[in-house]
Amino acid sequence: MTTIVLVRKNNEVVVAGDGQVSMGNTVVKSTASKIRKIEKRDVVAGFAGSTADALTLFERLEAKIEKHAGNLSRAAVELAKDWRTDKYLRRLEALMAIGDKDNSYIISGTGDVLEPEGDVIGIGSGGNYALAAGKVLMETDKSAEEIAKKAIKVASEICVFTNDNIKVLKI
Repeated sequence: MTTIVLVRKNNEVVVAGDGQVSMGNTVVKSTASKIRKIEKRDVVAGFAGSTADALTLFERLEAKIEKHAGNLSRAAVELAKDWRTDKYLRRLEALMAIGDKDNSYIISGTGDVLEPEGDVIGIGSGGNYALAAGKVLMETDKSAEEIAKKAIKVASEICVFTNDNIKVLKI
């Protein structure tokens, strides 16, 4: 697994993720990037789960966003529908945290499109630790980027499947 956090604060949207790829109890790579940006639509996304599955889902998300003229809400629902019903996609094991200037969502393979309460999303093996840290840090003067980085750092100190090689994207 991995840890992804998405933070919205002061008109900034930031997604951050750790760099650890594990197979069982073995760290295979410590510098992976599990976050992506769709430049022309100002959308950021982070993935927790199988790397190949995550990349497949990102490509599908990008296609849905283009098909629906940048409407992230519509694209998220359509991706979740496909993920749940498509014979190939429904076997994929991953979670996605996505956001644009107006919306944030968690998308799961069971067809869920969840809009979180508050301005922090945490997914993956260390997601709950990052979520808790992020919620506390939202009450400080820290920027969205600082909160996201610190939340992943906290998760990396607790979760063995999370490291502190943090990648960040913002819009």
